[in-house]
Parts: sequence; C-alpha cells; structure tokens
Amino acid sequence: MTVGSEVAKNKSGSGRVITDWKPEDPAYWERTGQRVATRNLIISIPALLLAFSVWVLFSAVAISLPRIGFNFTTDQLFWLVALPSLSGATLRIFYSFVVPIFGGRRWTALSTASLLLPTIWLGFAVQNPNTPFWIFVCIAILCGLGGANFSSSMSNISFFFPKQRQGMALGLNAGLGNVGVSVSQLVVPLVITVGVFGAMGGAPQPLVEGGGQLFVQNAGFIWVPAIAIAAIAAWFGMNDLTSARSSFSEQAIIFRRKHNWLMCWLYIGTFGSYIGFSAGFPMLVKSQFPDVNPMTYAFIGPLLGALMRSVGGSLADRWGGARLTFWVFALMIAAVFGVLHFLPSNGTGGNFYGFLISFMALFVLSGIGNGTTFRMIPVIFRTLHERLSAKANAQGKSEAAHQASIESAAVVGFSGAIGAYGGFFIPKSYGSSITLTGSPDMALYGFIAFYITCLVVTWWWYYRRGAETPC
Repeated sequence: MTVGSEVAKNKSGSGRVITDWKPEDPAYWERTGQRVATRNLIISIPALLLAFSVWVLFSAVAISLPRIGFNFTTDQLFWLVALPSLSGATLRIFYSFVVPIFGGRRWTALSTASLLLPTIWLGFAVQNPNTPFWIFVCIAILCGLGGANFSSSMSNISFFFPKQRQGMALGLNAGLGNVGVSVSQLVVPLVITVGVFGAMGGAPQPLVEGGGQLFVQNAGFIWVPAIAIAAIAAWFGMNDLTSARSSFSEQAIIFRRKHNWLMCWLYIGTFGSYIGFSAGFPMLVKSQFPDVNPMTYAFIGPLLGALMRSVGGSLADRWGGARLTFWVFALMIAAVFGVLHFLPSNGTGGNFYGFLISFMALFVLSGIGNGTTFRMIPVIFRTLHERLSAKANAQGKSEAAHQASIESAAVVGFSGAIGAYGGFFIPKSYGSSITLTGSPDMALYGFIAFYITCLVVTWWWYYRRGAETPC
C-alpha cells in the first residue's frame, strides 16, 4: 500500500483525508503513520498554545484596567478573570464530540480562527474608558473559545497515536499547549508598555495615577497575526481521519460509564487546579501582598505546570498513572497547607517567598497530575472493553478495540470540559472568601477537602491492591 492510497484528496480539493489509518500496526506506523502523526502534532501544539494564551488574557489584563480609568470593583475584576473558564468549560462539552463528526483538520482550523473574535474586540474596547462592564463580560466569555479548543485538540491527537505512545503525545500537546498561559502572562505586561503597531494600533491610554501611559489594546492585537497563521497551517497541513468518524450517539455511551465521571472528578483536581490557580494567582497576590507586583511572578507557575505535564504523561507510561496520581493529590494537600501557613493574617505578617514556593509546588504537582490522569483514561477503557469482549471472536475483539478508542477520545475531551470548571470556581472562591471573611483561607480549606476526595477515588478504584480497574 502506498502513501498515496492512504492519504486521499477530499472532494473539495482542500486538505487531506486519510481513509486507512492503522497506528497499532507496527509496519504501517514505521512506514507512514509516525510521520503523519508527528506532523499533525507539530501543527496542533502552537494552535493550542495560542488558544490557552487567549483563554487567560484577562488574568493579565484585569490588573491594568483600573490603572487606565476603568472603575471596576475587585469582585468585578475577579468575575472577568473567572468568566473565560466558565464559558470555556461549558463549550468544551460540545467540543469534546465534534472531531469524530466534522474532522480534526477542519475543526482545528475553524476553532483557531474563532480566537480572532475576542482578541480584536478587546483591542478596541480598552481604548475607550467609558466602555461598559457588560462589554468586557462578553469579551471574557468569548475568550472561553480558547479554553474550549483543548477538548477537541486532545481528542483529535489521541486518534493519531498508538496506545503505547498516547501518554507522551497527549502530554506534549497539552503540556506545550498549556505553556500559552505563561506566554500570555509574560507577553501581555511587556507589549502593553510600547506602541507595537504604531499608529495602526491606536492611541495609548494615560494612567490615572503617576503619569505615563499604556497600550492595553496590544494585549488583544498582539495575537492576531499568529492566530491567522496557525489557522491556515491547520487547514492546509493537518489531516482528517475517516477511521475516527463516529456519531454523537456512538460517543454518548460514555455518559453511562462510571469511569467517565470518576475521571472527570479527578481532572477537576488536576487541570481544574492548574487553570484556576493560573487565572487567580495574580489577583490573589495583589490582594494579599499589595506591595508585590504579581506580574513579575505570574508566568512562572503556569510555565512549570505546563512543562511538567509531558513529564507526568511520560512517567505514567512507565510507572502507571494511578500510582503517580495518588501521590500528586497527597502532596497537593501538603502544599495547600504551606500556602495557608505563609499567608498574612488579618492583613499583617505573612511571608511572600514561602507563599510563592508553596504555590509553585501546587503548579508543578497539578501539571504532573494533568499528564497522569490523561494517561489513565485510555488504559481504563481499553481494559473495560477487553473484559467485555473476552469471549468474542477476532472481529468482535477488533470492534471492541475500536470502540475503546472512540470512548477514550470522548472521555479525554469531556473530562477536559468538566475539569475546566475549576478555572471558574477557584478565582471566584478567592473573591467570595475575601468578601465574606477578609481572607482566602476558607477557599483554601475547601480545596484541601476536595483533594482528599480525589485521593480516596484514586486509591479505591485505580491504585489499591485489588482495585476494580488498576492503571
């Protein structure tokens, strides 16, 4: 079989459709599969990185809005930080199922291009200090399109790689994609200080105190060229897999799978923590350590967590996802106690560097956990369908393996959707706790209680001797 027979032009002549995809066949993988899968991964990663950059834009922008004349309250600013995660998580539920219906190439290109909506709108909105709060709410909701892209991207990449390589592939896609959080929090504070686009970018905004000026519109405009290039690259460089096609009803069986909901719970604890901490960290620092510039440190934690995701996936391939996930949650509990210990009490005391180190530990651990939990999913569903087809003939076993891959991809996307709600609840928990009690302690104790439940779930169903589905 030649490459030409495996990769066919679609009827419209744009892009490529692969009609015979067999990554589990070693000969096929070496001859054709690895090259094609790697190319799709290479294009997917920067597209996902840009999606994450847009998703967390308000974590970097919200701090600057009062400086240029927007009279928003602290609670309103926390809302702007939290809303992209709420919309992104909700949209992920839909995005989890679209790749087998529309094709990975088409959807990656279109969903990447959709990021132009919030970035361009934000660039214009910040130039008028009379822009009402509800406009920023709409833009923040549209920033959630970036978060939604994660589910379709991960689902798409999972189809391209054989099972024994999925941990590393998904870890690279998600881990390097997650770097977009750090990129956004590093780039935005820099580009808003200079007129990157000259007269084309609009006039600067004067600071309300201390003189000086900012070009906050650059926080949106700076991403536009890269988004356009990534969308074009996806359209012409990626592939659609006919073997990955399935209807929503075929995928919807995951809603009857207990392990789908269990993994959603665990992923809230890992990815929900990562994106929630990333979004809320700058505002939390500003409220608890007002003399510290949070944007000096904001990008470090998300970067560490993003880089550790691929490490977590690789280690899980070698040592097992459940074992590593169990210890991730145990150590996260300890790290939250560290954060509590170093926070100021009644507005006095505290140790910022102790607080910073404890929080960096949370980022590292949540990043590792992101990789280990995603590695658990294909193992769990492969084991489940092997048991269900134990007495089937060869064709039945083959069909069961195919169904396992369909369900695994759907669960990867859907758990990513549910986990992303952590990005809303964590910043809002900070804001609510501070409003009600004057400190974020109540929220942090709530996180500890939740991590304990994750520890129990991991141990009982996946890690203990005699677990129902060891992985």
